[in-house]
Amino acid sequence: MNYPAPLQAVVDELGRFPGVGPKSAQRMAFWLMRQPGEDVRRLARTLEDLTTRLTLCAQCCNVAEVGGLCEICADARRDATVVCVVASPPDVAAVERSGAFRGTYHVLHGVLNPLEGVTPDRLRIAELLERLKGPVHEVILCFNANVEGEATAMYLSRLLRVPGLVISQPASGLPVGADLEFADDVTLGRALEGRHVLSE
Repeated sequence: MNYPAPLQAVVDELGRFPGVGPKSAQRMAFWLMRQPGEDVRRLARTLEDLTTRLTLCAQCCNVAEVGGLCEICADARRDATVVCVVASPPDVAAVERSGAFRGTYHVLHGVLNPLEGVTPDRLRIAELLERLKGPVHEVILCFNANVEGEATAMYLSRLLRVPGLVISQPASGLPVGADLEFADDVTLGRALEGRHVLSE
C-alpha cells in the first residue's frame, strides 16, 4: 500500500535506523502521527540539536557539547595518566556504571573490520597517539570480546609499544562474544580491576 508522501517519507527515514525494519518503522510513524503536534515538534527540535549542539570532545573523541570538553575530560579529579580505549560512547557509559575506573577515556568510534572497510585510518587512532605525548603511563584496551575487538586490541598493543607505557586489557570474566554495553556492572568492574598487562 502506498501511504501519502509525508507519511511515507517518515516511514522511510525511520527504516534507516539500526534494527528497525519496515513494519516497526510503520508502527512508529503512525504512533508519531497520533501524538499532539507540540510533542512531535519537540522531538524534531531535539533531533536537530544532535547536529547543532553536539560534537566530539577535542581530547577523547567522546560526545560533548559544542565548544567544550566532555564531562569526564573536564573533571579535574579524573586520573589523566590512565586512558581506557573503547570502541564507542555507549562503552564509556558501561565502564562508568561499573564504578571501578577513575581515569579518562579515548573513543575510537569503531573497531577494525576489513570486511566492512573499517581500516585503522577510519578510527580515531591518530588522536590517541597525540594524547600519548602527554602524561599518560597506562592504556587499557577495553573492547568487546569478539574477533573484531581482539584484532583491534592486538593492533593497538603493537602500535603503542613505547618505553614506559603500560598496555593492559580487562581481566577475563567478560564472556566471549558479549558486548561491553550489556555487561553487568560487577563483572565489568572486576574485569577492569584485574586487568592484565599486554606490554610495558
